[in-house]
Amino acid sequence: QNNISKEQSKMVSVLSLGFLVLFVAVSFINIDFVTKLVNSSFSFSVKYFGAIWQILLVGTFFLSLALAFSKYGDVKLGEMEKPEFTTFRWVCMIMCTLLAGGGVFWSAAEPMYYFLNVPPAFTGIENASKQAVAPALCQAFLHWGFYAWAILGTLGTVVLMYSCYCKGMPLAPRSLIYPILGEKGVNGIWGSLVDATTIIATAAGTIGPIGFLGLQMSYAISDMTGIPDVFTTQLAVIAVVTVAYTLTAVTPIYKGINHVSFFNICLTIFVILFILVFGPGAFVVDSFFSAMGLYLGGDFIRLALFRGDTAWIGWWTIFFFAWFLGYGPMMAVFCARVSRGRTIRELMIAVGVVAAIATNAWFSVLGGAGIFYELTTPGSVSVALNNNGLPAALLSIIRQLPAQSLMIPVILLLVALFLVTTGAGMTYSMAISVSGNENPPVWIRVLWGVIMGAVAALLIKLGAGGIGALQNFIVFTAVPLTFYYFPTLWLGPKCAAIMYEMQFGKENKKANI
Repeated sequence: QNNISKEQSKMVSVLSLGFLVLFVAVSFINIDFVTKLVNSSFSFSVKYFGAIWQILLVGTFFLSLALAFSKYGDVKLGEMEKPEFTTFRWVCMIMCTLLAGGGVFWSAAEPMYYFLNVPPAFTGIENASKQAVAPALCQAFLHWGFYAWAILGTLGTVVLMYSCYCKGMPLAPRSLIYPILGEKGVNGIWGSLVDATTIIATAAGTIGPIGFLGLQMSYAISDMTGIPDVFTTQLAVIAVVTVAYTLTAVTPIYKGINHVSFFNICLTIFVILFILVFGPGAFVVDSFFSAMGLYLGGDFIRLALFRGDTAWIGWWTIFFFAWFLGYGPMMAVFCARVSRGRTIRELMIAVGVVAAIATNAWFSVLGGAGIFYELTTPGSVSVALNNNGLPAALLSIIRQLPAQSLMIPVILLLVALFLVTTGAGMTYSMAISVSGNENPPVWIRVLWGVIMGAVAALLIKLGAGGIGALQNFIVFTAVPLTFYYFPTLWLGPKCAAIMYEMQFGKENKKANI
């Protein structure tokens, strides 16, 4: 397997770092100009690429499922006989690297938004009624479930496994274009542009949650202890989280990301069991099955391709689809790194099905608990959500659970841990992409970890508008990725067929003699 040359690495670093520095500098000079530019780019992206992204995610899921249950599902990936990690720890690393702190805050607030204001795809349902529960969870399942997970680690991972471990290309997003442009394309300017745009999209998608975590944790600390919710507190939170995920990324993957993600999932399971046993468990279970029945029974494709209210889906569905697409190439790099020795079938089922169902269950537990309390006592969650945003919704839900003095710090620790695993996974993957080495130099990992934390802090200094601008800019950063990720719809199956022939072709010929 080849590494990226120093010249290529330098070009990728200059392009990606230069863009981030320029974004921050212009934001400090004229935040209003940046906001207008971001809003224009957001509208452009939603108008011209929204439908394409919907097709891409739907196509990726169904093709990955078809590969899993075809003969190609037997193909072992990464030229390795046995996996490096146990199945449970492997799934833990993949899940924690994507979900981030947003998976906790959004799981509390997003179903509540849809419960209070029923999405336009569901007509004739009264807001904040019992009939609105299943549609609210159903819409959240669309954004965070099967399609989101499929775009992150299925077909793109198969292409990288073929390009990197069968053809010796660098373990970097640039190798996605190998089946189209060959070695010259990978090692040329196009390869550097693929890496740079991927790093920018991943950085934007990670820096936003880091910044929002600073704001949200600072709010929670102030609410619980009375410590002022000011920039100093927010900066302290970001500094601690940045140090934590950078140290995790620097530690060998067998110890760092592996152990932290394992503890993260164990803590998540504890929170789920606590809410089911001591909270509104029966309501949560009923709501989960009702919503899954509604979703899989007829809304699975309809919701994903819904175009009836383009303004609404632009702010919600297209935003989430673009966000996950922005993570796609880098997550494919991470999945390729940790999935060697796994079969295509194991990869597709673990990423596209198991992780998705687990995420839907998690949204049902935290979001469903919030909806239960809102139904029981109207305003108990919605007032805080409308007045103070996501962190207030989470705290309002936790406060209505038994043993809130225990659960508030536990769930806030869980939020931080999810972001630590995501920050570590993305820092590690960025370092791999710059170096092309699956064990990148420590200084490159530290550099990218510190840069993301520093940019988040600088944008918070501007006020929530700085982080908000970057968050909305995520949608535009997914535009260039479309051109080299969309081809995985046919390149994934093609690479799987070639690897099948490489592994089983000789055996088949012997059997026919």
